[in-house]
Amino acid sequence: MTRLKLGELAKAGREPSLPLVLELPSGEMLIDSWLRVLPGQRYVGRAEWEGRQVLVKVLVGDKAGRHYQREREGAALLAGQSLPTSTLLDEGWVEREGGWLTFGYLEGAQSLWSLWRDTEQDAPLSSAQEQVLAAALALIANMHARGIWQADLHLDNLLRARDQLYVVDGGGVKAEVPGRPLSRERVLENLGVFFAQLPAELEPFIEELLVHYLLANSEHALPLEALLKDIRKTRAWRLNDYLKKVARDCSLFSARIGAFGAQVVRRDEEAALQAVLADPDGFIAKGKLFKTGGAATVAQVDLDGWPLLIKRYNIKNALHWFKRFWRPSRAWHSWVEGNRLDFLGISTPRLLAVIERRWLWLRGPAWLITELLPGEDIIARFQPYLDGCPPADELSALDRLFSTLIRERISHGDLKGHNLFWEKGRWALIDLDAVQQHGSDTSFARAYAKDRARFLRNWPADSALHQLLDQRLPAVPGIRIED
Repeated sequence: MTRLKLGELAKAGREPSLPLVLELPSGEMLIDSWLRVLPGQRYVGRAEWEGRQVLVKVLVGDKAGRHYQREREGAALLAGQSLPTSTLLDEGWVEREGGWLTFGYLEGAQSLWSLWRDTEQDAPLSSAQEQVLAAALALIANMHARGIWQADLHLDNLLRARDQLYVVDGGGVKAEVPGRPLSRERVLENLGVFFAQLPAELEPFIEELLVHYLLANSEHALPLEALLKDIRKTRAWRLNDYLKKVARDCSLFSARIGAFGAQVVRRDEEAALQAVLADPDGFIAKGKLFKTGGAATVAQVDLDGWPLLIKRYNIKNALHWFKRFWRPSRAWHSWVEGNRLDFLGISTPRLLAVIERRWLWLRGPAWLITELLPGEDIIARFQPYLDGCPPADELSALDRLFSTLIRERISHGDLKGHNLFWEKGRWALIDLDAVQQHGSDTSFARAYAKDRARFLRNWPADSALHQLLDQRLPAVPGIRIED
């Protein structure tokens, strides 16, 4: 069993070994699991202390003093306004080492984010989704009515335990005047942060959802147009911030980027993927080839019973290399755009890793590794309905996909039927080499027209299926799609 003093934790890396005895001035604490780790800065874990289970936040490193003070002040604000939160049991600060805060552990607690994930495949604002969001908005409204807001407001910071909803993470808790309702400007800004983290397809229901907020706090009229403006501004910022993370080392991704190569892998899958990362071509050679030679080689591979897809982007000859070496590889483009689609709620195979071979930053072959989609493509799926009508749920899912592409101004670039798979009640896009999010309506309109035409060419123009889809899919971006 590892024993560490407070100051030693700063050098313990991303995954300090467990179980760990942390020696604090107020006594020893046995930590048995890590809930969140920001290496060298913040360690949050479940622990045993004085015979009871607790949650401990340990703050170390150069910014520890500031973060410790924020946590203390936030916890005090929540408790001072009698808002439901975990009880602060112990705290302390040691100069040149760091600080800690010990909270009562909410046994069996579930974050609203985990409850939301159980409902996210539902049609927009199903009763189950509304139940989750109604509870969140009621608690947010109570905070606002008492002059407090959570700057880092998301569903993971709202926990349900024993039929009670709690707000946690005092480091993000702020106040204008404690005990007095927040100003309307602050309310709109904070609600903008909250709604921006939900699927954009919920926008038509925001006015309906606001009723749950206003029932708990009707201090201000909340103009929908101003709120939507804040939501879209925050959503755009979050997307840009996320796309920066997919290319650097962080809690989500492990990245090694240099003059002689680049590799980014999902951190939670890094250990399992080590064999594939070390020799992707070896796995391709033993796998089932879907495409070989030319600009790309595609193979299904097996990793201890885990079906994966590896796509290698080849360099065909010197002329091809001169055209490619100076710009991001198509593997890298697919990695970035696939993560963009995932962030925006557009289904695509789970991206696991990307690898680029480089020589003094000049790019060569590259590999993209994803999970394998087991479903059928839309050609096979719709084949029995060439002269009829496909199932209503599959048509509605197609409507939702095209609606999202239009709303986000995203074109695929090669929307043939073999690039659209039915998976878990949704249509998933594959082959992301040419995916693009457009900056203007004009450029998107041209690209969308090509995508739509290519999609419809999957079926004979005189077939009932072609005519049905031609009627359902909007010919001009901006036309509303009805379910």
